[in-house]
Amino acid sequence: MVKPHHPDAVQIELVDVLAALGHPVRLGIARALADGEERFCGEILPDLPKSSMTHHWRALRESGVIRQRPEGRRLYLTLRRRELDARFPGLLDLVLADHPAPEPSTPARPD
Repeated sequence: MVKPHHPDAVQIELVDVLAALGHPVRLGIARALADGEERFCGEILPDLPKSSMTHHWRALRESGVIRQRPEGRRLYLTLRRRELDARFPGLLDLVLADHPAPEPSTPARPD
């Protein structure tokens, strides 16, 4: 697997970050990574087609929001929180607070 390109922290532009996080799927990915843990890409929104997820990961990576780390045939994702907080203090807190993760739903019990 080819090592993906990530912009340096000084190359991250606010307009690119906002555009990336402006899409609900990509915002959901950022929320899933907000705890700082590295995640296998298949764990995040697994119901979307692989081609759609690849598109969203690329948009987040190229904007500087996430970092991708290939390991064998797997791809791991992390939120570049420290770099984004240094470049745009408070931005992620505002975006993620404005759009908190949805509460898990409980399936209805059959009568």
